[in-house]
Amino acid sequence: MILPTKHLKTDRALISVGAEILRLLNRPKTVSKVWDEFRKTIPHQRQKSPINYDWFILSIDLLFILDAITFERGLLVKRVKQ
Repeated sequence: MILPTKHLKTDRALISVGAEILRLLNRPKTVSKVWDEFRKTIPHQRQKSPINYDWFILSIDLLFILDAITFERGLLVKRVKQ
């Protein structure tokens, strides 16, 4: 689920979806804005089995647990590690 397996393609693993979310967070954004942008940038191979909203939220949860993002004043913010 978090990492790809023989039954879960790499592009559907939570860590891969999370990486795409981080790429979209070039500035603080609302969850709905990130979701809209994420759906517009879905690679061609996912059109047959798109990522649903639940899987998207699980990826955000993973990023929060990994301390890669924070939620401030209603916006998702990418954390900068120093």
